[in-house]
Amino acid sequence: MSSKTRSTKEQSSEPPSLIPSLPEDIIVEILARVGRCYYRKLSLVSKHFRSLVTSHELYARRSLLGCTEHTLYVVIYNKEKLNHQFYVLGRKANGNHSLVLIPSLSNMPRMGRFVAVGSRIYEFNRLNSISIDCRSQTVHLLPNMNVTMTSVSVADIIDGNIYVTGYCNNPLKQVMTVFNTETQMWEPKKTTPETMDGYMMWPGDCVVMAGKMYMRDDINSFVFDFDPKESKWEANKKMLNMFKWEDACVVDDVLYYYDCGWEVLRAYDPKESSWEVVDGLEELLAEARFSVWSYTGSYGGKLAMFYSKKTGRTKAIRCAVISLERRQGKEIWGTVEWCDDVLVGDDFYVVKSLDVIF
Repeated sequence: MSSKTRSTKEQSSEPPSLIPSLPEDIIVEILARVGRCYYRKLSLVSKHFRSLVTSHELYARRSLLGCTEHTLYVVIYNKEKLNHQFYVLGRKANGNHSLVLIPSLSNMPRMGRFVAVGSRIYEFNRLNSISIDCRSQTVHLLPNMNVTMTSVSVADIIDGNIYVTGYCNNPLKQVMTVFNTETQMWEPKKTTPETMDGYMMWPGDCVVMAGKMYMRDDINSFVFDFDPKESKWEANKKMLNMFKWEDACVVDDVLYYYDCGWEVLRAYDPKESSWEVVDGLEELLAEARFSVWSYTGSYGGKLAMFYSKKTGRTKAIRCAVISLERRQGKEIWGTVEWCDDVLVGDDFYVVKSLDVIF
């Protein structure tokens, strides 16, 4: 028997692949039940699979099945290369966690403010605002703003509307506009708090709790709150002014931030109008006190705390994911679920973390 004939028989004896022969709706049904951590490998099977794992039909089915997952995207500034890059938090084969660079999103200028809505990330700046579809890692330009801004200071979301605040010149003043994520259009501009007791308002940080926006002045530590239902700003006279919170996040309508001066994780509950210190994190915060910067972000109902770490000449970003619970009324306790060096190498710091759901 010739080698050519033998080769043909060997090939014909191989069992055919079953999955490609299945109807496409059945394949989608199977993939919808598979964890997204496997989608990257599945995309290497074929061009067909690569298109399926980014398809609208697959994620619509995942949503109906309740199989959506939280994924943490992180914008990082590299102080040595002087650029901003997008990373995604993943898990390595050994069980540890790491930040993985997204090459397709690594070379875009990052001068604005970021907001995550479902499976999309929005970036707003004075020139070309964009949205990023995290399922396909594709970038889309948004319509031009209906106001002129020389810089964007803060942006956050309430009930599907993203409120974008910035400055315009001649004369220097604050302006606010609203982007509707359903219609993908800009709505009429809103009023902003420009002064308080004769001082110009300079927003330094912004959070949303219980449907209201809280904006902190970066210089004078004043806090204003905005109620979109009444479209009215008010000076916040409550205890939210007590600390100069920054790089804060909100989990279950409670504000959290790391107070590096006192080396504690603070929490503010607007219902109680009170500050608390989160207990149970002594070991973690003892290590974080040597960090030159820190950042807190919400992640699937938990808190992700980033801080810098240096061992000899090696620099790294360390991340801890913390679950939170109330005990005996007002007490809040934190439990560190894991803590890993997620990025090792150059001189980095975290600009923004974004909890994306898809």
